[in-house]
Amino acid sequence: MSTAGKAKRRKRSQLSLIWFRFRKNKLAMLGLIIFLMMIFMAAYVSIFGDYEKAITMDMPNKLQTPSAAHLFGTDQFGRDILMRMMFGARISLSVGLLTMVLSLVVGSLIGAAAGYYGGKVDNLLMRIMDVFLAIPSTLLAISIVAALGQGMFNLLLATAVSQIPAFARVVRSAILTVKGQDYIEAARACGMRGGRIILRHILPNAMGPIIVQATLNIARTILGISSLSFVGLGISPPTPEWGSMLSEGKTMMRYYPHLILIPGAAIALAVMSLNLIGDGLRDALDPRLKN
Repeated sequence: MSTAGKAKRRKRSQLSLIWFRFRKNKLAMLGLIIFLMMIFMAAYVSIFGDYEKAITMDMPNKLQTPSAAHLFGTDQFGRDILMRMMFGARISLSVGLLTMVLSLVVGSLIGAAAGYYGGKVDNLLMRIMDVFLAIPSTLLAISIVAALGQGMFNLLLATAVSQIPAFARVVRSAILTVKGQDYIEAARACGMRGGRIILRHILPNAMGPIIVQATLNIARTILGISSLSFVGLGISPPTPEWGSMLSEGKTMMRYYPHLILIPGAAIALAVMSLNLIGDGLRDALDPRLKN
């Protein structure tokens, strides 16, 4: 068998071992099932749902309690809460995933450069990250949205910028643990450039903590998106979003608790499932932490 074939087989066996350890964690599997169900709901809601019911006002049917016609009832404008929750999942999850990808890419490049080159580069980049870390992420996101205005892109940019410093710190610490290994010295001795060493050798061998951070980052982003929408700086109405649903229903929560219980339960389930997945991945990627 060739060297490439052996490396591929070894990588496949490592992935199967990680999956085996992950499957043994029942709470992590529960979180994975819940999150996959939410992704399926968000991806295919247009097939079995009607977007018009989520945004069109129907005042004669306002504030109905859960029934056969409206499983989760209707809001103060007569809109079906089930449809709004399902279409709101599409926005919350898609923005959360896109934010994670953007902050992961930018934060990984900053952290990798700081950890690999060290010295003045490390000091400069980390001091910039310290400035962002000194500002609470929610306050930073609010400031960016307030300056740029409401909208999907501005919300994505605001939440991504607020999460970049955390990724940069995690990646830098992971880089510092592997950059002194023999295979890195061998690659450097062969004349390989620093950027190629980072992308081909360092980052792939430091993916464990990065994956865990990315999973937990989605949960924090969903909370951040909901918080911004709750205070009126997120998704503009009548577009359905979990945080805006909470904001619209808070004035009538005493008499119609289903207006806030249902979107609140959706946010709680999404965050809980991602936290369970993150804990399971942490134990699967590094069993010593569990021991």
